Amino acid sequence: MNSRLALIPLLASLALCTAASAQAQPGAGLPAEAVQQALALAGQAAQAVAPPGARVRVSPGAIDPRLQLAPCHRIEPALSTGQPAWGRTRIALRCVEGTSRWNVSLPVTVQVFAPAVVLATALPAGATLDASALTLAEVDWGAASGQPFANGQTLPGRVLARPLAAGQALRGPDLLARKWFASGETVQIVARGAGFSISAEGQALSHGLEGQPARVRTEGGRVLVGRPVAERRMEVQL
Repeated sequence: MNSRLALIPLLASLALCTAASAQAQPGAGLPAEAVQQALALAGQAAQAVAPPGARVRVSPGAIDPRLQLAPCHRIEPALSTGQPAWGRTRIALRCVEGTSRWNVSLPVTVQVFAPAVVLATALPAGATLDASALTLAEVDWGAASGQPFANGQTLPGRVLARPLAAGQALRGPDLLARKWFASGETVQIVARGAGFSISAEGQALSHGLEGQPARVRTEGGRVLVGRPVAERRMEVQL
């Protein structure tokens, strides 16, 4: 009797290990063919927007192990609306031929390996970049938010927004936004429409920060909102 009681904790531990293993198994609860179709679709979507010559690797995650999916004769994968093509994303799987229709979302991790600009040495936040601090290396473009820089032509003179380690790829969020003009300065306004563009001068009513809209008053008194693009230069889409 005592030996049987002693086995209870061991059996319970084995059951928990088995359950954890099943939960961690990629694509658990789905037919292997459906998982492969989902991976292929994710790879195609990533390759379509990847830089030339990039290597794409897709790894499946696991759906909720509590889901009880009815048998299905035909499962169709589809790209999930609003999901990124790289990094952690999801592929929709839909049962279109079975006793019970169902839809699930399979998490996948998409890695895109291609050359990009990385730091040759570790630098602190606030450091100003120069050409000697930059080099090229193969990195995973999907490892973080923001696309890495494919070349370093525009990077000298930019300032780091946070500390970066040696070998880390440089991405837009890693850099402080450039200030193209200050409020009160005279700004060149380029207004673009379908097949034409016109230029004029105006006075900045706000600072022209990279990636943020700015306001400029034209000589005729009209206030325009546009995108700062260069030193004392703003573009307006008509």
